[in-house]
Amino acid sequence: MKHILVVDDDLAIREMVAMALEKSGYRVERADGYAAARAALRKFRPDLILSDIYMPGGNGLDLLKEVREQADPPPLILMTAKGSIESAAEAMKDGVFDYLAKPFDLEVMLERVRAALKEQPSVLPGAEDGPGSMIVGSHPSIVEVYKSIGRVAPMKVPVLIYGETGTGKELVAQGLHRFGPHPNGPFVPVHCGAIPDTLIESELFGHRRGAYTDAKTDRRGALAQANGGTVFLDEIGEISPTFQVKLLRFLEDGLVLPLGAEKPESVDVRVVAATHRDLKAMVASGTFRQDLYYRLAGYEISIPALQDRISDLPTLVTHFQQRFHRELGQPESGPATKDVLALLAAHPWPGNIRELGHVIRRMIIETGALEDAVVLRKILGAVTSVEPHGSPAMFTHMSFQEPFVSLEEMERTYILSVLTHTKGNKTEAARILGIERKTLSRKLRRTEGDAMEDLEGGE
Repeated sequence: MKHILVVDDDLAIREMVAMALEKSGYRVERADGYAAARAALRKFRPDLILSDIYMPGGNGLDLLKEVREQADPPPLILMTAKGSIESAAEAMKDGVFDYLAKPFDLEVMLERVRAALKEQPSVLPGAEDGPGSMIVGSHPSIVEVYKSIGRVAPMKVPVLIYGETGTGKELVAQGLHRFGPHPNGPFVPVHCGAIPDTLIESELFGHRRGAYTDAKTDRRGALAQANGGTVFLDEIGEISPTFQVKLLRFLEDGLVLPLGAEKPESVDVRVVAATHRDLKAMVASGTFRQDLYYRLAGYEISIPALQDRISDLPTLVTHFQQRFHRELGQPESGPATKDVLALLAAHPWPGNIRELGHVIRRMIIETGALEDAVVLRKILGAVTSVEPHGSPAMFTHMSFQEPFVSLEEMERTYILSVLTHTKGNKTEAARILGIERKTLSRKLRRTEGDAMEDLEGGE
């Protein structure tokens, strides 16, 4: 009979876990905190430890380090209701078997227990300590992101990050860099979708003076600037087929040839890419190279939308509230009221975490607190009227009756509606539609009609 030590200062959780284990045939010892766990370990050697992270007098990470210093240490599974990149990365570094977010399914916990008792974990290379958490939340889906970062960050492989606009793809890339093998090296972000095709090669590879008309001086590209660190290629799905070939060549040989240069230079850089598009579908349709996809996707991380982790909303609200009070130089206010939290929870959040931050900042600027539900309704109404992904306010401009129109015609009508709303401003329309301005321009060029020609005159 396997002997398991369960450590948690919460009596209800400790008993729930212990009883589930005993019902499954395990012998269980209980400890109500860090000190009690250390005392128990002096009396017997368990086959497995399940421990909470945050407890009075010490934490599960400290316990993990002590256990790992023993000869033939038992595996340890950490449990937490306050997950973070930092705790996940440190736990992975110190050889934790797994990292579970509370509340968890008992069947999932038992499956991980069975797996831990069959094999010992391997110790991953170290990651440096850092300041406060970069990403906030403890929903199981975001904890999986923490675990993925902790797992792959020390390994120098390219990573492809998927996520809707506003979910925090660059924060995940920064986490990979910070806990990677060269955290003190440069981190260079490049928004591929915002750079015209004619300039992206110069932006990434650099150029020599005179390489083209406006090249007045030599310029180091982003890849050379990131030498010894990480380059983050955001919206990689927007690059043209022509540039896909050039990027693939770099990923294969690690050589950078600036425009106008005669000799290439070798750079040592980790590539992290991100997109809100389905690259596998783009590969299937022939718009994205399969060999480039495989080069970029050495490992894949998917970030959940805010709607898929809505239980994290109160934590995120508090995080933004504290941040913006500090940044705006305003005195801190009390917590958000129940009415405010209810309104926030009911909102669809098409702009995800970025939109939430925008709303909280507006509330703090206008009222100094998160208490006035009337003001919040006005802010959410204003945001909804200009948000992407088919918000109700935008669809009021559209009317479809049988016989149904084609998807292409529906898209055309929607684009016209948004451009009408922005008075022809294509930059603002592209933001609302959730696409790049050059993508909108391509769609406009494909669309015929006098009305569209009139609208194209806007900036």
